[in-house]
Amino acid sequence: MGSPFVREALLQTPTPGGVVCGTCERRCVIAEMKRGWCRTRQNRHGVLDSLIYGAVSSLSRNPIEKKPLFHFYPGSFAATAGSWSCNFDCSWCQNFGISKQPPAGGRYLSPRAFVALARRWNCQGTSISLNEPTLSLEWSLEVFRLAREIGLYNTFVTNGYMTEAALDMLTEAGLDALNADVKGDAGSVRRLCGVDVEVVWRNCRRAIESGLWLEITTLVIPGVNDERSCLEQIARRIAAELGRETPWHVSRYFPAYRFEAPSTSVSILERARNAGQEAGLRYVYLANVQGGAGERTDCPQCGAALISRAALRLEYCHVTSEGCCPHCTRTIPGAGWGWARRDRAPA
Repeated sequence: MGSPFVREALLQTPTPGGVVCGTCERRCVIAEMKRGWCRTRQNRHGVLDSLIYGAVSSLSRNPIEKKPLFHFYPGSFAATAGSWSCNFDCSWCQNFGISKQPPAGGRYLSPRAFVALARRWNCQGTSISLNEPTLSLEWSLEVFRLAREIGLYNTFVTNGYMTEAALDMLTEAGLDALNADVKGDAGSVRRLCGVDVEVVWRNCRRAIESGLWLEITTLVIPGVNDERSCLEQIARRIAAELGRETPWHVSRYFPAYRFEAPSTSVSILERARNAGQEAGLRYVYLANVQGGAGERTDCPQCGAALISRAALRLEYCHVTSEGCCPHCTRTIPGAGWGWARRDRAPA
């Protein structure tokens, strides 16, 4: 009997040198009995197999604010699953315990069982995250279809390096929202992650064009992307290419994996927020910082405090069910405002 974690991979093309994987933009050409860069795809007799179908390394019930998604069904909960490995080479990875590991078995969970668990946990949606979810493409597509059938939303927390074909398949299957990492400028991302950041920007634009809700995160790392010029460039591109209403989360780094630079200072995060505001971004949030107003949403027009969060949990939401400020009626971009638990922390 074969392993339950092995399924024939989607998006594969035979070539004289092996099989081309079309899941992410590395587009590995995988020779017979070899694996691709991420180690989750293997060429077995001319057919590419995924080795992590239903291989769950991590499973939890998370506030949607933890993704972070601040303008999407505030106060709701998402059943969250992670698997193994990644297609980036970041030496500061904050989830290196699973993202730097090749397929390692773990708990097998079918899409149907995962969606049933989301209902049992009284979740309003699903989230594939923790390691890079694109590598779980085949499993995610089935989860999304099943979840949508029973009215659950679906989210991705991703480095954004999937192919356009993979992103389109996810969207058609029921993906509703994603938080995408923009890790720095072209030079630093190529040098330290081994990829082309333009692919990430392309996919962010495509997500918005496809009607998905998008929020951006930048883990601000000393010596990597904390220079004002880099932060300003990211902020300007979000404003110009994704829109000023796109939320930007500037997140505090802590030493992890092979990176020993000191933790990001709050003053550097404030510099990033200032860069975002100067670029015209309406919603810039500070992540991994305790206390302060870095998680609060204020109305860009009248300044009223609309949403309060603490430790990535909703405290109150005054945005109307129609998605407006109750004081000046300005539209607040997002989705799921009508669901938001109001004037109290979620249970």
